[in-house]
Amino acid sequence: MIMNPTAIKHVVVDGHSLTLESFVAISRYNATVELAPAALEAMQKSRALAEKIAAEGRVAYGITTGFGEFQKVAVPKEMSNQLSTNLILSHCTAAGEPYADEIVRGMMLLRANALCGGVSGVRPILVQMLLEMLNKGVTPVVPQKGSLGSSGDLAPLAHMTLPMLGKGEAMYEGVKMPGAEAMAKAGIKTLDTLVSKEGLGMTNGTCAMTSVGALALYDTICAA
Repeated sequence: MIMNPTAIKHVVVDGHSLTLESFVAISRYNATVELAPAALEAMQKSRALAEKIAAEGRVAYGITTGFGEFQKVAVPKEMSNQLSTNLILSHCTAAGEPYADEIVRGMMLLRANALCGGVSGVRPILVQMLLEMLNKGVTPVVPQKGSLGSSGDLAPLAHMTLPMLGKGEAMYEGVKMPGAEAMAKAGIKTLDTLVSKEGLGMTNGTCAMTSVGALALYDTICAA
């Protein structure tokens, strides 16, 4: 018997224990979220390793190299932050009607949950910001069409990331507005830039299709 997600009011996100009911409670019914201390520690260790690799100049995909066919192109340390930010901006190519807010909220939760595992080399602030956006009701506007699927929902996740950089559009209190305005109204400080590895960390995942699938699964179970 599946638990009623409306009974779940608060969820601790740790990268390991997220259930379907908790997912629905957050994405559809606005349960609040909190980062587990162990997940914070795991991400801090992962980020420290990424910074060590960059400082030593070791060859590491997406940290000291380009992406895809440019994987053998060395990226100078002073350009690594811009590379990550440009990856987001260049992949904001989705089109069509926007996803429903509950689907985008699900995307945000799933990306935060995946990054909590501490294996992506991103700063904890990215996850903390995603969770704060969920708690305060800032939902990025993400067009439905344009995902590759194979290497991840690159375009949808890039659009999801834009308001974190003070760009793109977002829904706040039922109104669509510039991402920077939505974040300011919610009292969330945006980032000036991503740093090395974070462009990959934010986009390499199937969070859009998984969010759609998880909500469909829940509705199917309830209808059975």
